[in-house]
Amino acid sequence: QSRVENKLLDYEEDEEPQAPPAPPKKDVKGAYVSIHSFGFRDFLLKPELLRAIGDCGFEHPSEVQHECIPQAILGMDGLCQAKSGMGKTAVFVLATLQQIEPVNGQVTVLVMCHWELAFQISKEYEHFSKYMPSVKVSVFSGGLSIKKDEKVLKKSCPHVVVGTPGRILALVRHRSLNLKNVKHFVLDECDKMLERLDMRQDVQEIFCLTPREKQCMMFSATLSQEIRPVCRKFMQDPMEVFVDEEPKLTLQGLQQYYVKLQSSKKNRQLFDLLDVLEFDQVVISVKSMQCCMALAQVLMGQNFPAVAIHWGTAQEERLSRYQQFKDFQLQILVATNLFGQGMDTERVDIVFNYDMPEDSDTYLHRVARAGCFGTKGLAITFVSDQNDAKVLNDVQDRFEVNVAELPEEIAISTYMEQSW
Repeated sequence: QSRVENKLLDYEEDEEPQAPPAPPKKDVKGAYVSIHSFGFRDFLLKPELLRAIGDCGFEHPSEVQHECIPQAILGMDGLCQAKSGMGKTAVFVLATLQQIEPVNGQVTVLVMCHWELAFQISKEYEHFSKYMPSVKVSVFSGGLSIKKDEKVLKKSCPHVVVGTPGRILALVRHRSLNLKNVKHFVLDECDKMLERLDMRQDVQEIFCLTPREKQCMMFSATLSQEIRPVCRKFMQDPMEVFVDEEPKLTLQGLQQYYVKLQSSKKNRQLFDLLDVLEFDQVVISVKSMQCCMALAQVLMGQNFPAVAIHWGTAQEERLSRYQQFKDFQLQILVATNLFGQGMDTERVDIVFNYDMPEDSDTYLHRVARAGCFGTKGLAITFVSDQNDAKVLNDVQDRFEVNVAELPEEIAISTYMEQSW
């Protein structure tokens, strides 16, 4: 025990830690135009990966992929901040699959994140390892049976483990999970993982149970100046990529509007807009579990195909509902902040902030669900009191974006990709 404690990094010191002498840092600004001539083939990836990428319909890398993948596949440590929907997940999935040499019974890739991201990331691994049949991927997340996880590890040990810190640590302590062969250590939404002291301590303990020589990569949509030094302590001379770090909310193609109204009139306004707007799928963000359940019930009472996802339901039920929405069996998802963070839904055209987010970071995470990866989208925010107005003003000031009042008519072509 004392040996582990000696290895632990001191994250609580007051002074600013010294950054590496000259880490290769890239502040990437600009549009997709300059990289459109560059394809995934130029990364010299394994043929199996290129084939899977082609099956997914991807041809050209996004900005963050263009900047990170060449160094990541060489095993370089990396710290990356880029807006939601820009393909950060594919960076570490492709980089680790490119480098992986599967050995039976050995976990070589460890990815840690929040539970709702864990299943999404494992799906990405499944998609991209489609033609790499020897690579096994498993998800270990809190809220599900730990006995099942232990059985999986004993019977068919995965090469790639995606999980939540609490569950990973529990499996290690039960001596079911061995991290001595980990070569790639990844944190997704790393700011949320490291801001909370209890979770940071779990991450830190797990990190110290992996070999000293390994690749460490961290990703997030929001990465404050305060949390960056904490991230750097896990790394050796990391490549740092901050895509569009300038404080501008320039999600390409995303139309943003607000509606000023009394709280009591939110439901009526929402129903009217759902009636007149065309969409494939909609996410409605609310602030509480009670509101989430009540609003979903009211929507279903009005014959809208809706489902609610929040922390009050059992994890298996949450995942089932999320998958139904992902599979397009339902068109409307009502979700709390806790669930919406990091959620990836490709067909979402419209996001409603039914309740105003508490801060500008949460606003960014929410509205980025529409207009993912440079596609079109629509974000509508309800403003019902002075606090709401203050947050909206903060959003406009911080991101240098103009959120206008919702016009009486919105052309479908401004927020939906049309196939004709």
